[in-house]
Parts: sequence; structure tokens; C-alpha cells
Amino acid sequence: MQTLQHTDPEVIEAIIHKCDICFVGVVDESNKPYVLPMNFGFKDNVIYLHSAPTGRIIDILNNNNNICVTFSTDHEMAFQHPEVACSYRMKSKSVIATGQVEFVDDMDAKRDILNILMANYSDMDFKYSDPAVKNVKIWKVPVDHISCKEFGAPHDEYKLKRSIEDLKNLHK
Repeated sequence: MQTLQHTDPEVIEAIIHKCDICFVGVVDESNKPYVLPMNFGFKDNVIYLHSAPTGRIIDILNNNNNICVTFSTDHEMAFQHPEVACSYRMKSKSVIATGQVEFVDDMDAKRDILNILMANYSDMDFKYSDPAVKNVKIWKVPVDHISCKEFGAPHDEYKLKRSIEDLKNLHK
């Protein structure tokens, strides 16, 4: 088994869209890490998130708006020999992205972003009341760096090519 680094934007996007949550990491004013699982939307190399309008994460972001967002999917335990602990490995695919949070206040833009978020979970059309839209904090994170790895990938070239093609076809 090997670790592959993917750079094809279609493969990266397919992995992101296969996830149902992401993990958002920030650093507080005491230089302590803080990580939250969150729902998300992803479109045109921008990650969209939403939260309550106040709270610890908002306080942290008002002081330091740099974040790291991690996506991980296709978790499967694999081994080369069942009796050798060191041969066990978790197969998975992951994407790590960094950027700076921009809060969105425009009501129409917030509705558009809420639609991007909801499209990650449902094909339905949604309506949003003004009080609900006013009471949600919308985060826009243009990605400034992204990396993607596949852990425990087979060495066989055919299986590798097939895996990449399967990822590309997930959202076609």
C-alpha cells in the first residue's frame, strides 16, 4: 500500500463532496488549537460554513481569521498480514485546505450561500425567513492552499487508475 498525492482539482472536489462534515481548526488568543466538526458547502474553490452569530469560535475568528479545514472519507482498515500489528493501516482519502474567513452580512448573498450549503445535503429547494438569515453567521473561506492524499492506495497501476476515475465520476 502507498500514499498518493492528488493534484487533479476534479479528484479533490469529488473527495470533498463525498464528505458530510469537515473539521475546522483555529488557534485562539492563548495559542491553543480549537477544532470543530461542521457542515459545509464547497463551490469554485471556496468553502462555505455557518454558525451561531456569537460564541467561542466567532471570538477566536475575530482575533485571528486563519483557519484549516480538513475533509476525510472512505475509511477502511487494511493490513498486509493479520497477525502483524505494524502492517495494519487505515485506508482513506483526505483534503486539507487553508484560508481566511470572511463573514458575509448581505442578506441576498447569505441566502445564496445557504443554498450552496444545503445543496451538499439535499436536492430540495429551500426558503429562508429574514429572521433566520439575520441570525446565522455565514463564513466564506476562499482556499489559499489545498492538498489531497490517498492513504493505503494499491500499488497496482490498474487499480490506481480505476480509483481515480471512480472519484472523478462521483458527481457526473
